[in-house]
Amino acid sequence: MALSRDRLLTLPQYLLPQHGLSRLVGGLADSRTHWIKDTFIRKFAARYEIDMNDAAEPDLGAYENFNAFFTRALKPGARPLDNTPGSILCPADGAISQLGPISQDQVFQAKGHSYSLSDLLASEADAAPYVGGQFATVYLSPRDYHRVHMPFAGRLTKSVYIPGDLFSVNTRTAEQVPNLFARNERLVAHFDTALGPMVVVLVGAMIVASIETVWGGIEAIGRDIRSTDYAGKAPVELAAGAEMGRFRLGSTAIVLFGPDVMSWDAAYQAGTPTRMGTRFGQSR
Repeated sequence: MALSRDRLLTLPQYLLPQHGLSRLVGGLADSRTHWIKDTFIRKFAARYEIDMNDAAEPDLGAYENFNAFFTRALKPGARPLDNTPGSILCPADGAISQLGPISQDQVFQAKGHSYSLSDLLASEADAAPYVGGQFATVYLSPRDYHRVHMPFAGRLTKSVYIPGDLFSVNTRTAEQVPNLFARNERLVAHFDTALGPMVVVLVGAMIVASIETVWGGIEAIGRDIRSTDYAGKAPVELAAGAEMGRFRLGSTAIVLFGPDVMSWDAAYQAGTPTRMGTRFGQSR
């Protein structure tokens, strides 16, 4: 049977040196050499029609390197937070990849593909509280604002780095690569909230140079699962809408809640644009 066009376009990702390419691009993105960073920033901004009107620093030439431009802050008030009691806030600008109920241990990825919570979180014990719960997957495209914020107020209990592949996470790849989000490199942040446990997963992707959190800084790349327990440390408590992490070249954020504690707004479905701070769910 002939391969589809989308399958043919996805196949080279299996052959590319995913990590080597990502680290090379990461090195260029960190460069402070003026002609490198200015060229990189200008061409990227033009290619993706980046709107700098909301940026705290609208001057492209003012950024020290491409990463500073890519993870740029917004002007105060650029993303007002929905303050309706019980609101679940969109964690990032982008678009819904998928959202809905978690069917037992299975999370829907795309047509014909699901993956297990245990694989995503690399732990059956960590997955157990979310079986039968709710998930939302938000895709951040290259043109989006690339900081990820808290969907709901919470206290960090554990942070887990999980090594993996670096496939692209766009719609085409999600429809072609099985277990995509459970096989890519990712950082899993566990929180205790008024609704019970909540997880926010920052998923790496092709040419994502690094993942950064407000509590741990840039996450060191490794070959082994690395877990940090915050139970005995100074508490990391973050309000709804507070920044919790960022991508140095963008990717995907996955939000998990347990069963019977919240529901998603009916206006949101696969492909719906998101804007950080707007309500896309509600506690029960």
